[in-house]
Amino acid sequence: MITTQNTQSNTSGNTTRGINQNLSSKIAQSPYQAYVYSYPHKTAYRPLNPAISLSKLWEKQDKQSLFLYIHIPFCEMRCGFCNLFTTVSHNEDFVTQYVRTVQRQAQRVKLALGDISFARLAIGGGTPTQLPIQHLETIFNIASETMGANLSEIPISVEVSPETATTDKLKLLRERGVDRISIGVQSFIEKEVLATQRRQTTAQVEAALGRIKEAGFPTLNIDLIYGLPGQNVDTWLQSIRATLRFQPEEIYLYPLYVRPLTGLGRTDKEWDDTRLACYRQGRSLLLSSGYTQVSMRMFQLKKQSNSFSSSSPSSPSSQHSQLSTPNSPLYCCQADGMLGLGCGARSYTDGLHYSNEYAVGSKEIRDILQAYIQTPDESFDYAHYGFKLDADEQRRRFILLSLLSDEGLNYASYFQRYASDVNEDFPELTELFSLNLATQDEQVLRLNETGIERSDTIGAWLFSEKVQQMMDNYELK
Repeated sequence: MITTQNTQSNTSGNTTRGINQNLSSKIAQSPYQAYVYSYPHKTAYRPLNPAISLSKLWEKQDKQSLFLYIHIPFCEMRCGFCNLFTTVSHNEDFVTQYVRTVQRQAQRVKLALGDISFARLAIGGGTPTQLPIQHLETIFNIASETMGANLSEIPISVEVSPETATTDKLKLLRERGVDRISIGVQSFIEKEVLATQRRQTTAQVEAALGRIKEAGFPTLNIDLIYGLPGQNVDTWLQSIRATLRFQPEEIYLYPLYVRPLTGLGRTDKEWDDTRLACYRQGRSLLLSSGYTQVSMRMFQLKKQSNSFSSSSPSSPSSQHSQLSTPNSPLYCCQADGMLGLGCGARSYTDGLHYSNEYAVGSKEIRDILQAYIQTPDESFDYAHYGFKLDADEQRRRFILLSLLSDEGLNYASYFQRYASDVNEDFPELTELFSLNLATQDEQVLRLNETGIERSDTIGAWLFSEKVQQMMDNYELK
């Protein structure tokens, strides 16, 4: 039986660690209990009392190869499955105030951190291209002029939508060095899209994808969702085949999770759960079409071995691809070093993850955004809300992010980083072998085909009891 105790120091300075539930009992459940893309989840964050000075927080952190993320919380519509920190209630004045606040925050953060350099930039949301073009230009200026990011030498990823991927905005993105565009299509079947309370036509999607291809972005990523109301395996494969016509360098296949306070979460609709069948058939189709699987969700065209993979912290999970710019510094997701700007952005150091408060409800999001806009300049010098990662939590994060990607958990890398043996720290990992979920190739532990499709289950199993309790006790707003 797996232990349920948290990290405890003993007189010798060693620690005893445990994983919070027997894996076999989790595997017996549906593989779609919760979406795991990072660790810990934002619902484990709490107010930091006292607030922590950013200059002190970052002084011992390597600041020469950071990931800069800028969050734009505006969308033209709220999809029924979306629990991201976004709003559709905004006017021109509110948008202007938000962009000015990002500028104020950037100035204070740069002053607090001092000499920094960036290996990557991602602009997500929300939908960044929902911004008027002059504000979109300002966001790039904040990254380059205020933060000092060299946009001509680092990979840059931006999220767009079919409605906002206009010719003039795509032209601006290419001029500012963007080499990866990510677009949420979700489905090429209009009735499936409408069931998610999303407004878009197939013709609109195809026109947007045509403009993106014409603009010449090196990497196009298309997001699709399986398990939608009214969807079946045949219509799911129809959407994948429609996607393949545009030859995207990356494709993400997301299972539908119906979460509290979302549009679908408020309905009483029921539909057949075809998610596992859709995943398996979709995976098979992509592998036979020249794609390789990077994680449960991410598939990459084989010829694109050096593409940029972003996250957002809307999909901050896929940060393990190599960079597209040959001479740019590498960013390692396990090493943290993410600096976030904007109300919904998270920042990661080794020992602290921090952000603003999190909400899903439209009124609560609006209140948090209003408080962000009214933040005094000096308040941006501090982290006010987050989660402190002790040695045990840092190890868990390393294991989780490694294991849920194709790179796998490298025992030597773990030892080099933590000066301890991963199997001694977490002997429960052997259960992956007994349940036929993983293989070991030399010194690397990797999930096998069955394990990959259960990634979200395995990821949740790796959560500490402390994090799980904090998530369970979080009152969602």
